Amino acid sequence: MRTYVQFLTGFVLIAGLSIFASAQITPQRSNFPPSEKLLSRRYGSGEKLSYRMNATNQDRHGTLRYEIQADGVVKKNAAGQFVEEFGWSNLVVNEKPTPLSAASSNFRQPLSLSPGYTLSIPNLSQVDPILIGPITDLLTFYADMTIAAGQGNLTHPGDHFYFKHGAPNSWADGNYALIGEDSIDFDVTLTDLNTADKIATIEVRHVPPAQPEVKLPAAWMRAPVADTPNNWVEVTKNFASKSAADKYVASVGKETFDVQIKVSLVNGQMISGHIDNPLEVLERDCADEALTTCGDPVRYKIRRQIEIR
Repeated sequence: MRTYVQFLTGFVLIAGLSIFASAQITPQRSNFPPSEKLLSRRYGSGEKLSYRMNATNQDRHGTLRYEIQADGVVKKNAAGQFVEEFGWSNLVVNEKPTPLSAASSNFRQPLSLSPGYTLSIPNLSQVDPILIGPITDLLTFYADMTIAAGQGNLTHPGDHFYFKHGAPNSWADGNYALIGEDSIDFDVTLTDLNTADKIATIEVRHVPPAQPEVKLPAAWMRAPVADTPNNWVEVTKNFASKSAADKYVASVGKETFDVQIKVSLVNGQMISGHIDNPLEVLERDCADEALTTCGDPVRYKIRRQIEIR
């Protein structure tokens, strides 16, 4: 059985870091003025925001649940853009209050839906490992909002567009994860427009492209694990093993995200959001880095569900 730390780290590296790519997408804005864009964010200096995040992470080793709070304030950066600066607090892991380190408590995450602002991955080396999931999940909500507001012209319920991305996104660190890639496109729909409550609901589905661009290092990884070509791959060092026969853990599979976000029509602020992130995996322990001498395959599912309010 893995230790608690290994369990946490596994969830973070296997199920959390693959969303990094969403933050690196800076879609082109349409020619509509901001006032004409249904989902445009309208900021005010000093505006305060607060979200409570609840998450459940399940894999074949068990279930991890946590809650955490993100409190933000709107400021202007050096370029004159409005930025939401978030701090994290009140962490509860498996129903137990869990203190954050001083570095994590003092960490601030900048996010923005201002036109032209480029979302980026903060320096995660300075925070507790348990914070990596919340930080990157909040980043995913903002990246999806950037795509939904900046592409096409969502105006009426049922309006829809498909944003081809496809290019492989890597979270390999060269130490634990030797290979880590996924490849996704975005399928975006305005599902509801409640003019009485002034709330719009959008759905952003992260889907496998027709031809994923992940690099599969071994021939056995090419056979589809599910009903689409494999769009997720990871090869990690097996630090927990004491046997020379399983120095590496090689995994391949299908990853999707279904993201639903409710947006205020008054100022474009996110009111709530939900991520459902299933991953179907085929995994083998291998003795060589080329992944040619491997044990029997094991199939399992990882499912992450994240909610903010």
